[in-house]
Amino acid sequence: MDFTDVSLVALRVFREVAERSTLTSAAAALGYTQSAVSRQIASLERAAGAPLLERRRDGVRLTAAGHIVLRRAVTVLDQIDATARELAGLPAEAGTVRLGWFASAGSVLLPRAIAALRRSHPAITVSTREGSTPALVRALRAGTLDLALLASMPPFRPFDTESPPLTVRTLSERSLRLAVPATHPLAAGDSVDIADLRGQRWIAGSSSGDEKLMGVWPGLDERPVIAHTARDWLAKLHLVAAGCGLTTVPASLAPAAPPGVRILSVHGGPEERRRLVLARLPRPLPEPAARLADALRTAAAELNTPT
Repeated sequence: MDFTDVSLVALRVFREVAERSTLTSAAAALGYTQSAVSRQIASLERAAGAPLLERRRDGVRLTAAGHIVLRRAVTVLDQIDATARELAGLPAEAGTVRLGWFASAGSVLLPRAIAALRRSHPAITVSTREGSTPALVRALRAGTLDLALLASMPPFRPFDTESPPLTVRTLSERSLRLAVPATHPLAAGDSVDIADLRGQRWIAGSSSGDEKLMGVWPGLDERPVIAHTARDWLAKLHLVAAGCGLTTVPASLAPAAPPGVRILSVHGGPEERRRLVLARLPRPLPEPAARLADALRTAAAELNTPT
């Protein structure tokens, strides 16, 4: 079998496997059996004359040949989808943009940008999904996302080592903040010293056994007391409002803080900077995606402007 004879179905299956990292999760997403997914991958590998996936205990990884096939498959599938839209008579600015985002971006920035885009370009539809940074980066590489909002912290390394590098634009860079109950003694001022955080109870985004305790101020010289764990940012903020503990928040999330929460800066230690970035594959953006990117940049600039 020559590779020019491969089916679009096989390419779509391969793209899904590349994003999901396991055949089982790709099969579930596509509504296929795992054996059907395996057959499609096997047909692609026969046509390529080389393994496209490295099978591992924790899933699959692309081989060098797999990266080549994925890069070309993304282009082919995007062109097919664009042709379908054009044949359907959709205008250039119409279409669906697929956006990925990390947890805190969905509370303030994302709704503002989508609302603004809806007012200015009502023919554009935005579909979104929340995910971890590795999952969103894989989705960008697989072409199942057009854009992704990602969080970055020092030393601000690239999000992956694949080639070509992702195109990344910083939307904002601001200091990490601290959320405290309005009735807490620390809430008396606009800032606190890092020494005052010793012995506090924390609301974290992961268990105390995890390497990174999202929600605990970085660099504390003690084992933190984790009073509660929650993945959702707004749940953590409402726990703060109830007096259950302290948590860290990105500065961009401050407008979403509920009553009963004070947002403070922290002094006395290394400045904790956080970047909000917009990432995409290094290629021209379709018109709808470019419009959404503009809306996200504008919304981020408005949030960065002191009130």
